Amino acid sequence: MTKARDKVKKTFENKRFVRFSEGAEIYSLGITKFRELAREAKATYKVDKVVLVDCAVFENFLESFKE
Repeated sequence: MTKARDKVKKTFENKRFVRFSEGAEIYSLGITKFRELAREAKATYKVDKVVLVDCAVFENFLESFKE
């Protein structure tokens, strides 16, 4: 991992739920791609007008792509 990504990871490491913009930054993805993957992973929760992504569920989904 790069130093920049380590810094971002540490900033959000204690958060279980993140918004799309935060998650895209953490996982080094574009917001649109992160949104698509989070929805495919069924890791999204809508609270009023805010959508949150469960990082634990999202990371388990990402592990399924590991070679």
